[in-house]
Amino acid sequence: MKIEIATLFPEMCEAVLSESIIGRARKKGLIDISCRNIRDYTTDRHNRVDDTPYGGGMGMVMQAQPIYDCYKAFCDELGTKPHTIYMSPKGKVFDQAKAIELASYENIFIICGHYEGVDQRVLDSIVDEEISIGDYVLTGGELPAIVVADAVSRMCDGVLSDEACYTDESHFNGLLEYPQYTRPEEWNGMHVPEVLLSGHHKKIEEYRHAQSLELTKRLRPDMYEKYITKEK
Repeated sequence: MKIEIATLFPEMCEAVLSESIIGRARKKGLIDISCRNIRDYTTDRHNRVDDTPYGGGMGMVMQAQPIYDCYKAFCDELGTKPHTIYMSPKGKVFDQAKAIELASYENIFIICGHYEGVDQRVLDSIVDEEISIGDYVLTGGELPAIVVADAVSRMCDGVLSDEACYTDESHFNGLLEYPQYTRPEEWNGMHVPEVLLSGHHKKIEEYRHAQSLELTKRLRPDMYEKYITKEK
């Protein structure tokens, strides 16, 4: 899989995506994530990528031309059209189901907006979907793009040590993850549940599933109802 992030601040994205599990996976060639500077594609002699909005209003709007040319350069390198995403508070809220869907694509191009947004004409021309990471507004699309890239990358083959590393986690199967414990067995007067020390795999699995159900019902009743309805 190849993920290309189109941004005015590639160093910001690289600083995060070069660290930890994703950074190691990139170095090993298990996942290909690159950051492309939209400003490199402007034809403006002053290197501008934005202008005032038609109709008036506060702030500046990113121009269509640099974004389109950035996208076109990536398409030409690939020899095909990537699945193209615009990170926007107007988009559908990102969740684990969307991450699983995106992980099936071979090539993804993520556009990071800035200022007061992006000229709608380039969005209408090249974007397949708009995605939000929540009902709030940030100063740019870089943080949301990093969130999407991380969530998708960790499900690619070899990035995590085993598929169970993500299939057992919160949201993957519609439930929140069960509580986890490690050494020592007793800490501050609190003990690890005995069933986890038993070595009885079936009982451990049943216990963890019951804990996931209870946690989801208590903390996310919306998810619990959806899960129960699906299981009926």
